[in-house]
Amino acid sequence: MLDGMSMLIGCHVAPDDPVGEAKGRTADIAQLMLGDPQKWSAPTVVSPGGASALREAAATAGVKLVVHAPYLINVASANNRVRIPSRQLLQKVLDVAATIDALGVVVHGGSPGPDADPSVGVENWFKVVDTLSFPVPLLIENSASGVMTRTLDDWAALWPGIAGAAGAAHVGVCLDTCHAFAGGLDLTTVADDLRAITGRIDLVHANDSQGALGSGLDRHANLGQGQIDPGAMIAALTSAHAPVVVETPGSAAAQAADVAWLRQRLA
Repeated sequence: MLDGMSMLIGCHVAPDDPVGEAKGRTADIAQLMLGDPQKWSAPTVVSPGGASALREAAATAGVKLVVHAPYLINVASANNRVRIPSRQLLQKVLDVAATIDALGVVVHGGSPGPDADPSVGVENWFKVVDTLSFPVPLLIENSASGVMTRTLDDWAALWPGIAGAAGAAHVGVCLDTCHAFAGGLDLTTVADDLRAITGRIDLVHANDSQGALGSGLDRHANLGQGQIDPGAMIAALTSAHAPVVVETPGSAAAQAADVAWLRQRLA
């Protein structure tokens, strides 16, 4: 889906000046939110000049854009009051992402709820992929916990349902290394293992982990400063053959150091 971009390295930045933020970190990709990640508010481009100005600035600077959907979106939920607004908001995010020529929209796999069977979540995901329109690709991210996208078995249960939906060709995979590690997966094989199930990996979130292997803790650390063995991290990124975005904490300088850390090891 993002063929030919496997050597691109980017970072998650604030939405006010995503191109400038990316260039300041010597990044090829700017990943941004289109609104408060914890609110149901409609997505919008807040950088000066709106969508057209951002699109032109990115093209001029040679920076690719990726959108991350709000964290509260949960299209797998068995609760109508969560699932229906989640679908509606996700469609709006996809539509606005298209106005800035985003490479795609990353969204979490969600959960059907503590008392719901995982098959409910699979069915709800099928309905999303079968009914939404996709002006840009939708990339489902693996999770550190939950029952939809944590384990390889979760993916093996989810993906056949997605593959049978009308919009399946527009749906891909985002592999997060922190989430995979915290979820108990082997980073030296996870890219190949996940691709064997889904047939694709379209984007990687390169994040170290504050939590231990299998902890279920979604707490990112700067590269080389967490619990993940650097060799295992590089093995995952190399095997993924996909563009990489860091979502690491700290200042712009700290993130720029993470971008440099990757460039040195992936050259």
